[in-house]
Amino acid sequence: MARQIDRYLEPLLDEERFAFYQAVCDFGDQEIAPRLLGWEREHVLVPDDAIKKMSQLGLFGLTVNESFGGQGGQHLDLILMGLALGYHSQSVAITPGAAASLGTKPLQLFGNPDQKKAHLPDLAAGKRMFVFGLSEPGRGSDAANPEVTATRDGDGWRIRGEKCWSTNARWASHVVVHALTEPAGRPGHRSTCFIVPMDHPDVHYQEMEGKDVWLQSSTGSIAFDNVHVGNETILGEENEGFKVMVTTLNGGRLFIAGLSLASLAFALDKCRTYAQERVQFDDKPIGRFQRIQDVILDLDIALHQGITWLIHTVRQYDQGSMDRESASKVKIECSRRASELLLLAMEICGGVACLDEFGLMRHMRDLFVCRVGEGSNFALKTLSVRPLLPEISSILE
Repeated sequence: MARQIDRYLEPLLDEERFAFYQAVCDFGDQEIAPRLLGWEREHVLVPDDAIKKMSQLGLFGLTVNESFGGQGGQHLDLILMGLALGYHSQSVAITPGAAASLGTKPLQLFGNPDQKKAHLPDLAAGKRMFVFGLSEPGRGSDAANPEVTATRDGDGWRIRGEKCWSTNARWASHVVVHALTEPAGRPGHRSTCFIVPMDHPDVHYQEMEGKDVWLQSSTGSIAFDNVHVGNETILGEENEGFKVMVTTLNGGRLFIAGLSLASLAFALDKCRTYAQERVQFDDKPIGRFQRIQDVILDLDIALHQGITWLIHTVRQYDQGSMDRESASKVKIECSRRASELLLLAMEICGGVACLDEFGLMRHMRDLFVCRVGEGSNFALKTLSVRPLLPEISSILE
């Protein structure tokens, strides 16, 4: 059965972009889907050979300028990649997705010529990855005030503290560290971002154990034990790390919204197939029942609405006309709606939905990450409502 999501995507895209999306879908069907269950049962991360194949397909350099060996595409191309790979597995899709939107993107936007020349070619080729060091054990939603510190030391800085929930840490060559550099500064001008090599002797990485979501994605804890770096490692401007962080996360939130819709698309196709094949009560398909039809239609409506809204917002992002609240709102609604409807989709399918080989449980687990990743929905609601209540915005802050 053809993917229902394709019916909604094709009219929104030019022929070349839709062909790219279909090519990545084919890659996912042929190279990822047949191996996914084995990876899960063996408890392994995305294997190196699969990462190499994604690199050869150009997925790590989608948005990198051609002069640095990339594909020269826009954020829309990255979203399409996430929709295509996320249909089978969010944790596979987030590997090139986070590498591009959280790792490469801040370097593209804020890196100086020397930094771009040193790193972008290998990043575009998938020979290395950057990981974005943002979340901390004591800082989740309050990411603007990091506990990791960077203090001046002669002609450089000393970085101390720990980052956690760092996607792709297992494969990262460098970490972009968001650190507090001016505690007494005004809000939004207290932190700085640094590019730190992961093989620095005072940088210590450990894969986080016990995680039951995004099973094939690397999620690491990175500790900085008095790490000394020079001024040349600053990404962007000193004490302007908040700007780097916010700009990076806006694009990441759109990618997370896309992953939510990819899971929703999978659930819709799984349910409408099951409802027509599963016979019960007088040997007739369960799809004849109104309650089953209602859920399937709700899945379809949510997918159609979400795809239309997401593509529109991504185009605004690429044009530089998207406001911060738009990225938050589309991420909130897509992740929330997909999570709610996936539970109903599992009810339609009954006990078989609990089996790993059926696929719905994988997406149910992973959708939780979409609700809390790139800023939790609760925190993003607080930020997004401020323009609607300008008279009390100072109280909300």
